[in-house]
Amino acid sequence: MRLLFLCSKNKLRSPTAECVFAESPEVEVDSAGLNRDAEIRLSDEQVLWADLILVMEKTHRTKLQQKYAHVLRGKKVVVLGIPDHYGFMEEALVTLLKKKCAAYFSAS
Repeated sequence: MRLLFLCSKNKLRSPTAECVFAESPEVEVDSAGLNRDAEIRLSDEQVLWADLILVMEKTHRTKLQQKYAHVLRGKKVVVLGIPDHYGFMEEALVTLLKKKCAAYFSAS
């Protein structure tokens, strides 16, 4: 399964998720940001590549649907509900990501 994690700037939450799940043998992971000033800005190719797209907030799902509707057909998008209150690889963020993602794939 190919997982794509999205947040605003691809600086804290989505790159943390990518790092956390990168070693899981069950999945391939990537991450990007939806803002113009994102470290890695989301591309059509990333959306097409993904089997499951996990966004941190509802606003990210809205932006994704507005800007990438042309490549989103048939894609499952999940809102994790993780606010922008965490640092990169912060222990609380890692724990929260593992808990929120457990329902969608094996995070072992």
